[in-house]
Amino acid sequence: MQSRLQLYSQMIKTEALRLGFSSVGIAKAEVLTEERSHMSQWLSNGFHGEMSYMENHFDKRLDPTLLVPGAQSVIVLSHNYFPESKLPEDAYAIARYAYGEDYHTVLKDKMQELVQFIETHIGAFKGRIFTDSAPVLERAWAIKAGLGWQGKNTLLIQKGKGSYFFLAEIILDLDLAYDVPFTTDHCGTCTRCIDACPTQAILPDKILDARKCISYLTIESKSEIPETFQNQWQDWIFGCDICQEVCPWNHFALPHNEPKFQPVSGLMDLSRRNWEDITAELFEKRFENSPLKRTKWEGIKRNVSFIKGTT
Repeated sequence: MQSRLQLYSQMIKTEALRLGFSSVGIAKAEVLTEERSHMSQWLSNGFHGEMSYMENHFDKRLDPTLLVPGAQSVIVLSHNYFPESKLPEDAYAIARYAYGEDYHTVLKDKMQELVQFIETHIGAFKGRIFTDSAPVLERAWAIKAGLGWQGKNTLLIQKGKGSYFFLAEIILDLDLAYDVPFTTDHCGTCTRCIDACPTQAILPDKILDARKCISYLTIESKSEIPETFQNQWQDWIFGCDICQEVCPWNHFALPHNEPKFQPVSGLMDLSRRNWEDITAELFEKRFENSPLKRTKWEGIKRNVSFIKGTT
């Protein structure tokens, strides 16, 4: 006979899938003890570069009850963003997750609906939603919730689905039935992501040196890109998908069905010259609701100039 907690958990999962999420798992809200030393060492090595915010709220990243007092459960959701087609080969490259509208807003709206569903059908609760915008170790929680494993490129990989997914969480004070953590690693001896990274940002033992990562250099870093990286990547002006493109598990990737993740108007038609000539006003108008706003017009111009060798 299905227990009450199992029934509640199944109700939540069914509704999450109806809302368009690809996978959903539930983990017990507890301190992430194993991640403490890894996180501390990563910061001590300076692998976070200019992302000083990674040093803040260290304990909150490990203890969900510091984010939601009395937290009992962590609902972990994944949402596919793999597009039906990629930008033309002769255009500047942009990470696939940034083709459409800002995922923070899209996922937040869906999660708000899920929260309303839980309150209506299960009962009132205290909780918070997180969409890559707070001190939450998303991949650690996804593993604990049984969604997948951490690949050698440090991304979460889901068996039979790949890694082109956003992650989001709801931390709440409801007791639920918990999924079995994902304990196996299906990368095996494959090192394609490590071998393919042109800047050697992927280190052994699933460690990323963000200071060398193209995604970090084109988005997070506000400094000039070091000349030592000149001609080391394939025309990426916002983010990078190289380590995902070579991953065998992404052979299983299927196009998403979320209208808001479709390429923003005109994106697929922008030539290199269009990007080189784009004005601040046109950039703001065209990418008003796009992830590209994170690096701003100035960042895009810097990245284009670096690729052209005109910095």
